[in-house]
Amino acid sequence: MRQKVRIAPSILSADFARLGDEVRAMDAAGADLIHIDVMDGHYVPNLTIGPGVVRALRPLTRLPFDVHLMCSPVDGLLPAFAEAGADILTVHPDAGPHTHRTVQLIKSLGRKAGIALNPATPVAALDHLWDDIDLVLVMSVNPGFGGQAFIASQLDKIRALRARIDAGERPIDLEVDGGVNVETAQACVAAGADMLVAGTASFTGGPDAYASNIARLKGRP
Repeated sequence: MRQKVRIAPSILSADFARLGDEVRAMDAAGADLIHIDVMDGHYVPNLTIGPGVVRALRPLTRLPFDVHLMCSPVDGLLPAFAEAGADILTVHPDAGPHTHRTVQLIKSLGRKAGIALNPATPVAALDHLWDDIDLVLVMSVNPGFGGQAFIASQLDKIRALRARIDAGERPIDLEVDGGVNVETAQACVAAGADMLVAGTASFTGGPDAYASNIARLKGRP
């Protein structure tokens, strides 16, 4: 049975001057995970944070840290992020020469392994990985920046992935990231997503609005 939709606020949209307080506030507001976007200025044209920030945030919440590494090469970074407190490590299949080996490395570190599919990356990129991964992340924008518009063609990919997951024997989370707001969240969930990454839609309005933001993303008034 598919899980109820879970919301993973992306700290890329948080106030970095008070990042610890922002994470605590999202925990109190009902977030299910904390999504951490790691960009290297190489795989994507932006540069964000390293494992030191993850380590500093880890004592502030018991929520799982959902770490999305938009980095290439990625393998050398995985042990540091695992040690810093990541619970899920998600990589792109073109971020290294041997995706299966990368997934094996994540699992050897005791972490859940995710694969992210960019808008032009086909579902077939997951062939021969289904038995080892725990999460598929559909990028509904091209990675690298927050605040982009949702690419509606990715709904077909979500549907195809949902059918493939449901036909299998292993529980695999189906996550969507990019342009998620109250309206697009409903479309993603209808297509089969059970985890939604939301940056701007989560952090809009300041801490007093966070609980309402998350409730609305979950389809509650």
